[in-house]
Amino acid sequence: MTGPQCRAARALVEWTRELLAQNAGVDIALVEAFERKLEEPSAGDRRKLERALVAGGALFIPENGGGVGVRLKFSRADVRRIATLEGEGGAVASDDVP
Repeated sequence: MTGPQCRAARALVEWTRELLAQNAGVDIALVEAFERKLEEPSAGDRRKLERALVAGGALFIPENGGGVGVRLKFSRADVRRIATLEGEGGAVASDDVP
């Protein structure tokens, strides 16, 4: 993942830099420096950023002759529906049926 891909993925999932940093467990300054091509994060931090963005709905496209890219894994309606379902709350219990 490149800095511009990170910025594009963040825009697609509609996250601020702060939200990405929180979800990835990294400093917001690292996200900004990476996206602006001022600094390269460690391989571990880059994996954290990518995993967070993938969990948020981004899908990274590898080099395939047409260039690398990023797109949404789900439609915007799917993402909203998932967010609503995840935020419903309720009692937590085992799903095992006797």
